[in-house]
Amino acid sequence: MPAARPPPATQANRAEDGTGYGEPPIDRTGTAAEKWEKYAGRDVLPFWVADMDLPTAPFIVDAVRERLRHPIFGYTAPPRPAVEAFLGWLARRYRWQVPEEWLVWITGVVPGINLAAQVLAAAGHGRELLVPAPVYPPFFAVAGRAGLREVVSKLARGPARWEIDFDDLSRRMGTATAALLFCNPQNPTGRVYERAELAQLAELVLANRTVAISDEIHCPLVLDAHRRHIPFASLDPAVSARTISLFAPTKAYNFAGLGGAVAVIEDEALRVRFEAAAKGMASNVSPLAFAALAAAFADDGDFLPAQNQFLAGNGAVLEQAVAGIEGLATTHVEGTYLAWLDATALGLPDSAACFEAHGLGLSDGAEFGAPGYLRFNFGCPRSLLRQGIERLGNAVAALGSR
Repeated sequence: MPAARPPPATQANRAEDGTGYGEPPIDRTGTAAEKWEKYAGRDVLPFWVADMDLPTAPFIVDAVRERLRHPIFGYTAPPRPAVEAFLGWLARRYRWQVPEEWLVWITGVVPGINLAAQVLAAAGHGRELLVPAPVYPPFFAVAGRAGLREVVSKLARGPARWEIDFDDLSRRMGTATAALLFCNPQNPTGRVYERAELAQLAELVLANRTVAISDEIHCPLVLDAHRRHIPFASLDPAVSARTISLFAPTKAYNFAGLGGAVAVIEDEALRVRFEAAAKGMASNVSPLAFAALAAAFADDGDFLPAQNQFLAGNGAVLEQAVAGIEGLATTHVEGTYLAWLDATALGLPDSAACFEAHGLGLSDGAEFGAPGYLRFNFGCPRSLLRQGIERLGNAVAALGSR
């Protein structure tokens, strides 16, 4: 059977979707898209990896196309437009004034996380890496690569949202903690942490004289009108001095395949070590990635607000649907385009495999440190989302009647 591909949207479902955003769905056949190739030849709709089935912003495509006009794509130093756009972005969005020398441009956030942990371990900052979970799976490989012991602190699920368990975190953080590794907005729970939560986290970091490695890649994707992203390091100068912040617009503007990211590191000694470690490992950002980064950080128009509004609508549709499916539960997504589904009530031996057998490709919660949960990427056209929701309901009905 050929790989499942969404049918073209009709005028009717474009009207039903309200904005018609991303309609008709873009056929990614022939692009070697990892998201779709995973299920090639099978009738499985993919909602797993954090890669949207929505178009990249036209002005980013134009910026890359303009760079392609030059026939040489050699090693590239950080271009002035990219540097100025990022510093302006921090100032515009957060009123955070950052000196240019604090910046280290790297190929991606995940390489940056690993570099940060390795640098801290080599500098003798501690023996342990503290990781609140559930969390993005690559976080679990960081400690081992750096020669550190991983310590996991479980996030607490409240009645309406996931929260940091500060009692547990404080028990696990101490003089042996080389770094606290966390993400905000949080992947996979979709939390956008409030200032009070971040301030309490900062108190622990400062009291234990440790370092925070903060993955802020999803920060432009705030979907809840009552939430605002706050970079952890922007809280206070003392916090900034003990934070390695990692930013990239690749998720929000959907060009993850191009890569590119920037670390903000105030501590000079730490930054010098980080830069040295990055050379030959994660420092050669491509000229096309720099073109896309500059265009994204310079954006102050309607594209992102419109996209976020659409994604918020998708999240609401999915949340409402899950509320009506017995055996499933979820919490409100404040940021990202990723819903965290609780399927533990179904008692499945392998949740992701069971749903896959019913035509739905979701991320396995076990990989995030939470067996029985599933991550659902709703960054897609509404017509495709509705197909996924229909399969979700049918799968639960079939699995629940076993």
